[in-house]
Amino acid sequence: MSADHVRLAAPSAWVARFAALVPAGGRVLDLACGGGRHARLFAERGCTVLAVDRDAEAIAALRGVAGIEAVEMDLEREAWPLAGRVFDAVVVTNYLHRTHFEAMLGCVRPGGVLIYETFMMGNERFGKPSSLAFLLVPGELLQRVAGRFAVVAFEQGETDVPRPAMVQRLCALRLPAPQLPRLP
Repeated sequence: MSADHVRLAAPSAWVARFAALVPAGGRVLDLACGGGRHARLFAERGCTVLAVDRDAEAIAALRGVAGIEAVEMDLEREAWPLAGRVFDAVVVTNYLHRTHFEAMLGCVRPGGVLIYETFMMGNERFGKPSSLAFLLVPGELLQRVAGRFAVVAFEQGETDVPRPAMVQRLCALRLPAPQLPRLP
């Protein structure tokens, strides 16, 4: 298991803050789950969790944990590997792959929760990630959910927890599809 997975054993305070929005028994996708800190949090809250990551060692450490289905998965292959799957909540931390961002949003059921926290521009002065390919631009999460999600909370800027970084955080509820009136 990588050093990052071991170091980040405690759930993100952002994710923990909004975990109560997901009902017990809810189905949660922990995308790029790493060591599984959020998968464990939601499983302990009575949710069933699909935890996916490309790190075989991290996934192996989650196998057998009650409430968690741990699957080794390459999330960056050409075709979105979770097509057609829908969850009560999608949780993403410290991960960004724009190619499948829209498909990931589609995994949140109407009324479901998106909890997202990752690095943004300016993080390069603190270390990795430093490539713009892996850093959100200011307000990007807000732009990506506009019109389809109701924003519960949003933050962006410098943090010291768990280490100095520039981050962007969002918690949002997916809006139901608009109901058009029936024409006579």
